[in-house]
Amino acid sequence: MIALLTGVLLDLLIGDPQALPHPVRLIGRLVSYLEKLLYREGAREGNIVRGALLFVITVLATLLVSFTILCGAFAAGKIAFVAVEAVMTFYVLAAKSLKDEAFKVYDALVSQDIEGARYCLSMIVGRDTGSLDEAAIIRAAVETVAENASDGVIAPLLYTAIGGPVLGMCYKAVNTMDSMIGYRNDRYEYFGKCAARADDVANYVPSRLAAAFMIAGAYFFAAIGKDYNAKAAFLIWRRDRMSQKSPNACQTESVTAGALQIRLLGDAYYGGRIVKKPFIGDDIRAPKPYDIKRAASLMFVTEALCTAVIYLPALILIFR
Repeated sequence: MIALLTGVLLDLLIGDPQALPHPVRLIGRLVSYLEKLLYREGAREGNIVRGALLFVITVLATLLVSFTILCGAFAAGKIAFVAVEAVMTFYVLAAKSLKDEAFKVYDALVSQDIEGARYCLSMIVGRDTGSLDEAAIIRAAVETVAENASDGVIAPLLYTAIGGPVLGMCYKAVNTMDSMIGYRNDRYEYFGKCAARADDVANYVPSRLAAAFMIAGAYFFAAIGKDYNAKAAFLIWRRDRMSQKSPNACQTESVTAGALQIRLLGDAYYGGRIVKKPFIGDDIRAPKPYDIKRAASLMFVTEALCTAVIYLPALILIFR
């Protein structure tokens, strides 16, 4: 429990320093190497098996390396064990780095640098950004913060709380594979199917818990006088949470759309191809750059509430 809280605080304080090696980047390199080794052009059904093999190898490698590191730390003593656990926990979380990247988009918009905002946005989204206007840039940035509040913050936090940083790292491996090969296009429709389905399963419960914590966060902000519509956060979530093909994609995005009272999603271009997506939320007002900061604040209070709930049983045991 000490290591978990320390990891959360480290993430909030220093985020993802680019100078340090990051396990997720190493996982990404492994996935890229295995893809080059296993993928076969035109081998549709065969690529399902090859993609599943990539998935199994990546998860097993992540599990074995993480477990070995922890065993080595345990052999070195209790302090070393807790310190290594804390650092590994810090590595699986992405709240501050997500906020920092989203704020780069905000700063560019405030400076009226649309091209700069498009470029900064392209660093954190998969869609084409070259032709987006200000409103579309804001929506995309808010969507990214809302979506990653689940799979970049709450889900890894929950898995780490349940199974320590080994399970947290395995979750990050699954999520990384989905972000790299879990697309429905000509190349990955079959090869990335296992990764995409595994990510759906891994995020099914965490995405819904994240939405619940986020709704509670909206009520907290409303109670202290912040401009968040908590009732709309719940109502839009109930109405729009299953509006996309993915069972998890709109859980936190729908809450955010309601809390900020803006409309999100809609059609977007990926690799030059338009992907049809229904809107979520109500078109009550035009999005403003400050909505990016409001979405980030909602993400942080969601993480705080989740952390508090994780620690509640421990506190009850200590003070009973």
